[in-house]
Amino acid sequence: MEQDLLQMGSDALRKAALNLKAKNYIISNTDLYHTIKKAANRYIGGETLDETIVKVKAENLNGFKCSMEYMGENTLTENEASEATSEFMNIVKEIKNQTLYSTVSLDLSHIGLAVSKDLCSNNLDLILKAAKDDNIEVIISAEGADRTDDIIDIYKSMSKTYSHVSITLQAYLYRSKDDFKDLIQENGRIRMVKGAFETPKHFAMPRGKDLDNEYLNYVDQLLSKNHKCSIATHHDYIQKEAVKLIKAYHTPHNVYEFESLYGIQTEQLIELKNKGYTTKLYFVYGKEWYLYLCNRIAEYPMYLFRALNDIVA
Repeated sequence: MEQDLLQMGSDALRKAALNLKAKNYIISNTDLYHTIKKAANRYIGGETLDETIVKVKAENLNGFKCSMEYMGENTLTENEASEATSEFMNIVKEIKNQTLYSTVSLDLSHIGLAVSKDLCSNNLDLILKAAKDDNIEVIISAEGADRTDDIIDIYKSMSKTYSHVSITLQAYLYRSKDDFKDLIQENGRIRMVKGAFETPKHFAMPRGKDLDNEYLNYVDQLLSKNHKCSIATHHDYIQKEAVKLIKAYHTPHNVYEFESLYGIQTEQLIELKNKGYTTKLYFVYGKEWYLYLCNRIAEYPMYLFRALNDIVA
């Protein structure tokens, strides 16, 4: 009964994350925005790049590699996509100027994919050119299943020119088996995630042991071939099994990284770092935190009570 209620809450939060009317209403209502943002603060770097860099510097000193993403998705005009592109180029510039141990992550729909593939490709090309000389890695994030074809097409096209572009693959999508066979032929890092988007059942595996094993199967294949990968999960079982694989294959430190989202179960990542494994903290920043907050709590529905406490504290 309790597990059913948690799953119900998780599904509801994922649906809420995609509710653009709710998001726009919260953003436009100053009091509501600042109230709910108290819950988001636990998981985000801040509203600005400068705020986030302060945290990245601190975590670099603690021995963590980091990634930074300017939050946003579904920009619907060329101007909005251009503004987002400029912000990502600012991230690249600051990583270079301040010698930060960090990569850049982004949603293609934030830089124009929802407008046109050509616009998105042109904007991604600008970011990759800016990052090329200092070999700053740019990681394309996962989005809804309806965008997977376009995301993979753009990634493969950019991989022909740029070696520092990487992609995210969602283990829960049934189609990922075929996509993986294709993507592992490319040199870019493959960032493995379970998948957090509300998806029709016939497109994706449900959470559970089968999905855990599917995820580990992808990690096994990547490590066995010394293909660069990110093991992006907070699941302690998967982390422990991945450690066994790393040991079995004598995987070099520069091939893999254990990645966790800032503010979620970081004690596990700290333990991995202290044992000498390559670790990475993923920071997001900006004002478009609504979807991000909903998805973070959806992964651990009991965190809803923590969110309520943050709001009223």
